[in-house]
Amino acid sequence: MSQRATKRMTIDEFIPWAETREGKWELHDGEAVAMAPERARHSLVKAYAIAALVGAVRRANAPCRVYADGLAIRVSRHRAFRPDAVVVCPGTPPEEQATSMPLIAIEVLSASTASIDRGLKLDSYFSLSSLAHYLILDPDRRTLTHYARAAGGDAEPRIFREGALRLDPPGIDLEVADMLGPAD
Repeated sequence: MSQRATKRMTIDEFIPWAETREGKWELHDGEAVAMAPERARHSLVKAYAIAALVGAVRRANAPCRVYADGLAIRVSRHRAFRPDAVVVCPGTPPEEQATSMPLIAIEVLSASTASIDRGLKLDSYFSLSSLAHYLILDPDRRTLTHYARAAGGDAEPRIFREGALRLDPPGIDLEVADMLGPAD
């Protein structure tokens, strides 16, 4: 379960504050929230997803960078999330700790974060005009849910258990099995 700090912060206050704390933190409406430790399955699926994304970006020669588990997405003055992976095109300066221009956000689902990933984060990520795709990987059900920005700005979900997935932009192709890794 996550733990909350007490002081309401802006993202500019939060980033240096979080840098001095152990663990992974997010900013939810001005409140710093410590993320629960990951289970092995979560970490493994995240590793497979990152490897698949890096490979797809390279194959497509896309002008993008894949960031793993650390680069925050700056949603608003009082809200920042640290997805399991984020793709930014053309990339973020090396010294930055946050971006407000993600193209793809990826979350690996866990029981303690499912409602936030499917609710607050979904709405928040798509409030950013740069975001084209949001992927939620469910290690337990072995599914990938792809939310894509549609005409009018709404996000339309499609659920995959297998097969190929094209993310355009930036023009990359992924295999669902490569994102989820092998079944136990």
